[in-house]
Amino acid sequence: MQPMNMYMVPNQGIPGLPPGLEYLTQVDQLLIKQKVELIEALAGFESNNKYEIRNSMGQNVFYAVEENDCLTRQCCGPLRSFTIRILDNFGQEIITVSRPLKCMSCFFPCCLQELEIQAPPGNTVGYVLQQWHPFLPKFTIENERREPVLKLQGPFCGWSCLPDVDFEILTMDEVSIGKISKQWSGLLREAFTDSDNFGIQFPMDLDVRMKAVMIGACFLIDFMFFETNN
Repeated sequence: MQPMNMYMVPNQGIPGLPPGLEYLTQVDQLLIKQKVELIEALAGFESNNKYEIRNSMGQNVFYAVEENDCLTRQCCGPLRSFTIRILDNFGQEIITVSRPLKCMSCFFPCCLQELEIQAPPGNTVGYVLQQWHPFLPKFTIENERREPVLKLQGPFCGWSCLPDVDFEILTMDEVSIGKISKQWSGLLREAFTDSDNFGIQFPMDLDVRMKAVMIGACFLIDFMFFETNN
């Protein structure tokens, strides 16, 4: 599927950067909008998630689509493994986000979620690893060498108690440098679909590899806390 009405960004290579991520050097915030699927809203039949990734002016800069089979979607629901492919404005895959199938429980440290981000496909740039905590959603962001570089922390009971939910992006010294925010998208949309809007804010000079990892972390947060079971 080709993205429509996309904001066209010339793909000019920058030495030392993974190809396709050049545009991320120019932004400090992104909006990720999940597209509403009519059959899912009316019949509760889980379909592959699709997302539009926009800049602060509302222009589409990337397009993301989940790749999965029907049986996995219907049987595993939000716990399912997935591959999300992120395409640029010219239909080229620039980021691949992969989540293995794991059980999810805050009571068992062995059942922790993880995510691998590649940019371009085949070149790992980072990981998102859930950290065990009885009450708070916590994650460690690792680089391609499996070295921890950032943390991600959500609020207590935030995914079910508040209309707007912030997951703070922290340095290893616990200094806040940004956030991933789940935004209230209206009563009808929240009640009858699992289609969500997210905003990501990070420093302009953050390594583009980590910006790509934050996009992947946003998808993991969506599946873990905001996708609904059929």
